Amino acid sequence: MKDFNFYAPTEVVFGQQAEEQVASLIKKYGGSKVLVHYGGGSAKRSGLLDKMFGLLKEGNIDFVELGGVVPNPRLSLVKQGIRLCRDEGVDFILAVGGGSVIDSAKAIGYGKDYEGEPWDFWMGKATPKSCLPIGVVLTIPAAGSEMSNSCVITNDDNNDKRGINSNLCRCKFCIMNPERTFTLPVYQTAAGATDIMMHTMERYFTVHEDMTLTDALAEALLRTVKDSALEVMRNPNDYRHRAQIMWAGSLSHNDLMECGTAKDFATHKLEHELSAMFDVTHGAGLAAIWGSWARYVLPRHEARFARFAVNVMGVDNDFSDVRRTAEKGIEATEKFFLQLGMPISIHQLLGRDITDEEIEEMARRASHDDEITLGNIRVLKRTDMVEIYKMAR
Repeated sequence: MKDFNFYAPTEVVFGQQAEEQVASLIKKYGGSKVLVHYGGGSAKRSGLLDKMFGLLKEGNIDFVELGGVVPNPRLSLVKQGIRLCRDEGVDFILAVGGGSVIDSAKAIGYGKDYEGEPWDFWMGKATPKSCLPIGVVLTIPAAGSEMSNSCVITNDDNNDKRGINSNLCRCKFCIMNPERTFTLPVYQTAAGATDIMMHTMERYFTVHEDMTLTDALAEALLRTVKDSALEVMRNPNDYRHRAQIMWAGSLSHNDLMECGTAKDFATHKLEHELSAMFDVTHGAGLAAIWGSWARYVLPRHEARFARFAVNVMGVDNDFSDVRRTAEKGIEATEKFFLQLGMPISIHQLLGRDITDEEIEEMARRASHDDEITLGNIRVLKRTDMVEIYKMAR
C-alpha cells in the first residue's frame, strides 16, 4: 500500500433545483464581481445561462460574461479571459458547463495575477502561485475537473495540449443537478461515461495492488457507470441513472480512487496528442486507444487485468489461464465501448487511416522529445508510444 494525502475541499450541492443556491454560494466564498464563463450553444438554448444571470442579479452580484469555450479549450480564449478579469476587477469565476469550461476557468484564474506568459505554467517554466476562486454549475459529467486539481489546455498556436496539477485551482463549490444532463446528445453522454470510467481505470491499473478498500470502491464505480450509461441510452430522462453518472464523474477524479495506489495515466496522455492533432472528442479518443495500451502492458500485470475482467466486466474466471481471463476482460471492455457508440481504433475515430508520420509526431510530442516517459504499470518510452499508436490504428 502506498502512503497518501487526500484533499477534496470542494463543496458539492447536488440535486433538483440545486442551482438556486448559486448566489449565496458565491457570497459564501467571497465573490463580489464574477466572470460567468461558458461554452455557448446548450447553456443558452436550455435557458440555464439566463437563469444564472437572473439569480446573480437577484443576489446583487455584479458580473461580466465570456462564452466561446470549445472542446479541448484554447489558450487564446484564456488570454482573453485574463484581460477581462483584470480590466473588470473580477474576484470570482463561475464556470457554467463541463470540463472544458472548468479547465478554461482554472487557466484564467491562474493567469489573472501572473505577469508572464500564461503558457509558462504548462511548459514548466513557472509554477502557479495563486488562482481566482472558482465555482461550477456542472452540465456535462465527464472530465471530473469540478473536484480535481488538474487543468488541461491546448495552445492554438502550435496545437500543443498539456496539463498541470495544483491544489490552488480546486473549485470552491460545484452545483450538480442531474436534470441538466437530460438533453445531452447520445454521443456526448457516451464519451462522458467513457472518460469517467477511464479516470478510475487509470488509477486501478497500477503496480500497487494491496489497497483492498480503494480497489473495491473503484470496481463499484466502474460497474455503476457501465450499467447506468446503458440505461440512459435507453431513457435519457432517467434521473436516478443520470445522477449516478454525474456523481461518479466527480468521485472518479477527486483522487479518492488513488488512495493507497498510484496513477498511471498513460492512456490519457497518449490521447491528448490525438485530440490535439485531430481535435477529436476526448472520451472517444480514450476508447480508441485504451485496448491497444491494455494489450501492450498486459504481460506486466496479468492478475490485475484478470481481476478487472471478473469484478468489473463480469467475465467468468478461468483459474487455469489468468492471461486468457485478462484478455477476455479487454475484449469485453471494447465491446462495451462499441455498445455506447464509441470507437475502438484510431481508424474508427477519424474515419481514415493514420500515417506513420502522424504517429511519430504524436509520440514525439507525448514524450516531449524523449525527455519524459509515461505510465507506471509499464513505463513507456517514445518507442513504446509509437508501438501503441500503431496497434491502435
